[in-house]
Amino acid sequence: MSEMCAAREGRWGRRQRALLCCVLVAAWEAVWGQLRYSVPEELPKGSFVGDVAKDLALQPAALRDRGARVVSADRTQYFTLHANSGHLVTAERLDREQLCRLMEQCVLRCEVIVEGEMKVYEIEVEITDINDNAPSFVEAEKELRMGETTAPGSRFPLVEAHDPDVGMNSLQSYELSGDEHFSLSVQAGADGEKRPELVLAKALDREEAAFHELVLRASDGGEPARTGTARIRVSVLDANDNAPVFSQAVYAVRVPEDVPVGSTLLTLTATDADEGINSEVKYSVIKVTAELTDKVFLDPETGSIRLLRSLDFEEGDSYEFRVQARDSGELFDTATVSISVTDVNDNAPEISVRSALSEISEDAPPGTVVALLHVQDRDSGANGEVRCSLVGDVPFRLRSSVGSYYSVVTARELDREEVSEYNVTVWASDGGSPSLRSSAVLALRVLDVNDNAPVFAEARYSARLPENNAEGALVLTVRAWDADWGQNARVSYRLAEGRVRGAPLSSYVSVQAETGALYALRSFDYEEVREVGLWVRAEDGGAPALSSNVSVRLLIVDENDNAPQVLYPPTAAAGAVWTGVELAPRSAEPGALVAKVVAVDADAGQNAWLSYELAKATEPGLFRVGLHSGEVRTARSPLARDAPRHSLVVVVKDQGRPALSATATLTVVLAESVAELLSELGSAAAPAEPGGSLTRWLVLAVAAVSCLFVAFLLLLLALRLRRWRRSQLLPPASGALRGVPASHFVGIDGVRAFLHSYSHEVSLTADSRKSQRRWAADSCCNTLPARPPPDKAAPLLGEDAAGARGAPPDALPVSQSLRTPRRPPSRRLHPFMVIAFPSPFCFPSRCPRMIIPY
Repeated sequence: MSEMCAAREGRWGRRQRALLCCVLVAAWEAVWGQLRYSVPEELPKGSFVGDVAKDLALQPAALRDRGARVVSADRTQYFTLHANSGHLVTAERLDREQLCRLMEQCVLRCEVIVEGEMKVYEIEVEITDINDNAPSFVEAEKELRMGETTAPGSRFPLVEAHDPDVGMNSLQSYELSGDEHFSLSVQAGADGEKRPELVLAKALDREEAAFHELVLRASDGGEPARTGTARIRVSVLDANDNAPVFSQAVYAVRVPEDVPVGSTLLTLTATDADEGINSEVKYSVIKVTAELTDKVFLDPETGSIRLLRSLDFEEGDSYEFRVQARDSGELFDTATVSISVTDVNDNAPEISVRSALSEISEDAPPGTVVALLHVQDRDSGANGEVRCSLVGDVPFRLRSSVGSYYSVVTARELDREEVSEYNVTVWASDGGSPSLRSSAVLALRVLDVNDNAPVFAEARYSARLPENNAEGALVLTVRAWDADWGQNARVSYRLAEGRVRGAPLSSYVSVQAETGALYALRSFDYEEVREVGLWVRAEDGGAPALSSNVSVRLLIVDENDNAPQVLYPPTAAAGAVWTGVELAPRSAEPGALVAKVVAVDADAGQNAWLSYELAKATEPGLFRVGLHSGEVRTARSPLARDAPRHSLVVVVKDQGRPALSATATLTVVLAESVAELLSELGSAAAPAEPGGSLTRWLVLAVAAVSCLFVAFLLLLLALRLRRWRRSQLLPPASGALRGVPASHFVGIDGVRAFLHSYSHEVSLTADSRKSQRRWAADSCCNTLPARPPPDKAAPLLGEDAAGARGAPPDALPVSQSLRTPRRPPSRRLHPFMVIAFPSPFCFPSRCPRMIIPY
């Protein structure tokens, strides 16, 4: 009992030492980037192989988080990595004899790929043999024929046993039992195999025994040992003293792996010196592996060896078996057949994508790993040399990694706006002739980064908006596009800050944030605002957001919303009575200027073009009105039968659609002299006031005018004498004074007479103390400015002179200065009377005039 315990402890100590050696070896190789483990065969699925996490100095959680997994170059996955413990375990039952047939050492290789670090660790697992197979014979029963003349000591090869185990578990010995005529001799071959031979120990006597039954037992060295048996039956024949002889002891042939099925690989030749039936030779295979049994066929009659199934250099590059030539007398000879398979480039390179990204940001730096590839070719030599390349001009390149691994990395910066998706094709070609190649496609989508600002469709925008528009009317729509994608390409619009006529821009227009539509928030008036300039900003939805600006010019289009306004003759104020009287001599020629209607239009362009026409007249054929000038002229010479007073209604129209108009009423008096004019006016004014009051005012006016006229004549005479004297002393000046005719006004009882003037018109008001003058050109313009200039104007010399003498503001002399600033006539006119005294001693433009307020 103590001896059994000691034996158990010895076996347990040996196992511990063996396990310790394996752990030490695995730790040493882990330091150099390679792990090695050893496990016995026939372990169940999920059996422990090694602690990868510990050997790599990593925590199991780290391996799980970094996406560690086990890959194998073979099609069958024999190992897997336990996610929680980091242990390498078997993925299925391992049979050493099936995995590593005819190999002394069985090593399976795999790799552990840590995707988070893009690292590869190689693992070698040695599958150790256990005694799970008993020796077996190809033929369980064998019959031998021996002539009775066979000499003792003759040797006969027996069928060999086969044990797929290795080492001590393989075939170790043979034993023969059953008869004293035979003994067993075991020969060791050159390859170390044991070959049993039957030795005739005692001469045979067919008369004593025609048959001999023997049992051949084969044993291995396992614990416990396994055995296999074969029955041998020896038939004793009559004498046949010549055995067949092969022409060669070894038949060797080299064939390519693509040799067609059914081809004859070689033909064996054996001859027998006997005659008759004893010379007939039959061929057979006496030792062949199971994998070769279904590949070749030996014809027993002809000795030809034919191919039954296609060869594959990658599965086996050489085959060797023994053949026997036997005659009818059971004499034989043996030979060895060696078939060498040469490699043919029949395998294309295989590309395996071990790890790959499906998305990458466009701002990824160059050198970023996007895929890890494993490339191999099962051929050998030049046929197995693989070259890898990328197809097309793509921003990626290949970088060699560990062993047969390649990394696909970015070669330069990516731009999603140029290419949003890549289908990267990897080509792998071998060095055979012709070369074979294969490909793999990597689909990679580029993620967007907000690196593009919105871009407007136009460099600047402009729109025309009619005035008096409705509030909320659409003006125009601005468009901006962003080359980015998703949220980064979502564009919103807003107005830049600004002011229009002192008010915020946002009170005039607004822009819709999503569509870029620009709306008018109020009704525009062309006469107030003719143009609005603003900036619209487009901003994307990125972080940080990018933006761009565009200028928008909004032009207000004028509409015909203002009727013409008559400046002369002025319109009577509310509650006042105004009767305008124009003087026309009866001796006037046709075309003589009588009066001029002056009107303006606040609109612009065609809407402000005015035309004049005579709508109503007392005598239709006596006067006419200029279509564009508004000048009232005589159409013919007045006749004696014509009435002295004429009423004219002039219509002023603009060119808008629809056209707007205004009317002006003129009263024209035909008179040859002032007395006749006054008489006519007096008769007209008599119903308005008592005659005595009017007579007193006229007498005072005539007296005052006479005094002023005499003073003016004296002053004019003195000025002419002085000018004449200076002209005698000095050369004539280039800018000699040229006479400019003046206007003449006569008014009484609210009646105002306008006499045509070629130079200027002067109107004076009694209440505002402001004078206005309008210069007349040779061709009258259509309109006057719609906007009056500033209220303050330079005073007339007459006003200054009157103020210097202390004259009352309602009786002002008229100055003849030509430097009075131009301004339109006042719209408020008071009744006054201007009396002009013609004189042969003065120029027409310098005749004195007296203005008397009425």
